[in-house]
Amino acid sequence: MPVNRVREHRHRSVLPFRAVPAEVRLLRQATAAQLGRWGMPHAVEETGLVVTELATNVIKHVGEGTAATLVLEWAGERLRVEVHDKSHSVPSLSAADRDDECGRGLHLLAAVTVGWGTVLTSIGKSVWCEVALGPERTCRRLVRATAALENYRALSGMAQEGRLRDAALKASAVELIADLLHWTAACGLDPEDVLDRAQMHYEAEGGLAA
Repeated sequence: MPVNRVREHRHRSVLPFRAVPAEVRLLRQATAAQLGRWGMPHAVEETGLVVTELATNVIKHVGEGTAATLVLEWAGERLRVEVHDKSHSVPSLSAADRDDECGRGLHLLAAVTVGWGTVLTSIGKSVWCEVALGPERTCRRLVRATAALENYRALSGMAQEGRLRDAALKASAVELIADLLHWTAACGLDPEDVLDRAQMHYEAEGGLAA
């Protein structure tokens, strides 16, 4: 994917690509470089995940080698990510397909973005996602964290309400972080490095003050 094929106009970047596995890594690199130029390195990891899922879905469900286009558009406190292809087949999100490979990818997109959908065009379709960049991003992180802690509390057999619930959630937060550090170590990662990266993300987003 030649880098010089990227076209920019204000806060819009268009990157044509072929739907092959080798191009996915290049798309992530091009996306990270573009976000760096726009001054939003804090959105690289989340956006890279979205780009990977959308491009991979083209490979798996439209056809390897298909001509496609990635569009990044920054507007206010949201970044819109679109992948255009020549298929009119519309992806669907349902509880029934949560366990198959395609379903997991779509549920992941729904979890990490503030919205997603499909637009049919004259030559195919566009699948789009929007990533939060400002206060909405922080709010969404809090919602996800609360949901994770509630699930963790349920797995631990704790069902307190009111002040006891708040205390249980705080205790669960410590235990959940400890479990995640054990998980990172078991996967061969450096727990301290993971903590440092998480702290960097937190500080880049301005903490809770954002």
